[in-house]
Amino acid sequence: MNSLIDKYNIPGPRYTSYPTVPFWDESTFSPQKWEKTVVKAFHESNAEEGISIYIHLPFCEALCTFCACHKRITKQHSVEIPYLESVLKEWKLYLKLFNERPKLKELHLGGGTPTFFSPQNLKTLLEGIFETVEIAEHPEFSFEGHPNNTSKDHLQTLYDLGFRRVSFGVQDYDPKVQKAINRIQPFEKVKEVTEWAREIGYRGISHDLVFGLPHQSWEAMEHTIRKTMELKPDRLAFYSYAHVPWIKGVGQRGFDENDLPSGEEKRRLYEDGKTLLEELGYIEVGMDHFSLEHDDLYQSLIQKKLHRNFMGYTSSKTQLMVGLGMSAISDSWYAFAQNVKTVEEYQKTVEEGRIPVIKGHILNEEDLIIRRHILNLMCQLETSFDTQNSFPELENAFKMLREMEKDELVEIYDRQIRITEKGRAFTRNVAMVFDLRMMRNKPETRIFSMTI
Repeated sequence: MNSLIDKYNIPGPRYTSYPTVPFWDESTFSPQKWEKTVVKAFHESNAEEGISIYIHLPFCEALCTFCACHKRITKQHSVEIPYLESVLKEWKLYLKLFNERPKLKELHLGGGTPTFFSPQNLKTLLEGIFETVEIAEHPEFSFEGHPNNTSKDHLQTLYDLGFRRVSFGVQDYDPKVQKAINRIQPFEKVKEVTEWAREIGYRGISHDLVFGLPHQSWEAMEHTIRKTMELKPDRLAFYSYAHVPWIKGVGQRGFDENDLPSGEEKRRLYEDGKTLLEELGYIEVGMDHFSLEHDDLYQSLIQKKLHRNFMGYTSSKTQLMVGLGMSAISDSWYAFAQNVKTVEEYQKTVEEGRIPVIKGHILNEEDLIIRRHILNLMCQLETSFDTQNSFPELENAFKMLREMEKDELVEIYDRQIRITEKGRAFTRNVAMVFDLRMMRNKPETRIFSMTI
């Protein structure tokens, strides 16, 4: 395995989209083109599957030095109401594009720290959206909760509004690791909020764990996993730490790179962590995720309905995902669009009556074919080819895959490839084989985290 790590541990995307953000072609994009694809996607999908809304709530009271998200650090809670008013104004701008009432299938509150906002202010925001939509049958409403500031009132208020899933960011229980990443939270606090959620009636409780953090050892990781098992969350995200300190604003400066586990050590954290999780009854779903058999995520895998988008893995699929808030990314299937990246510019643009998109990408026919293959690999660990809808450059992918086949990472059957159990750890590498945009425009500087 060590020789494979040396061979395949290279910078690469996580493929929450294709093309990935660094390779978006902004020369063919405009806000007007984006709005046309939104209207097209809405009319193609609203009556049946409905739409998704992602709301980016960027404020945090303290900077976690492992975080690569767009956020604003402040202890001033006076920012809450003006920001939420802007989110509702942005939503009304999208409503003007639709000539019928949207059916809301999926809603996610991400951050930042959504529970930075008071329960009452979150209620006002959500009721403002709900009064404009029809709620789909069996909706999927979820939010990210910081264990240190998620109150029972938060949990109850959101549950009463239809939320049934909550994800708590745990990362690691080792005090030395927590100090390095500036995320001090005792197990007792996580236990308290998890038990509150279960008592209230949440049917999907998830914990986020991260491997590859500074000072992290297997002994500490094993302790974290075993403590997590005392609470038995329905699902787990077991993420590889993405070290990208060169990206402006990420704050990954609280430790020395020498404090990070080596590629070999990091791989052991994952492999041994995966083995322990499976021994404890969890099943690996896609990449980085594990769930118990009763959880919707596992059931969607079995039914081949697992989906992946900018919110990560989801058990329901919608064609249109509208991202609201500073830096939020939207997806119409035919195009991607990202909002402006500062709170001030976001609020100013919305106040002027414009959807606050700053950049995006219109997918061409080739993009749509590649996107489907990468999505299949990320969700089902396999993909098939129709010779009628292929093109010469895609044939080159098979030449590169032959090397991976020798390493027992994939199996190739005529026009189909499957990622093996051994190859699961290298899923991102397999997907990269099909990334024509990256192949044609190889970055001169490093822009992605390492794949392992």
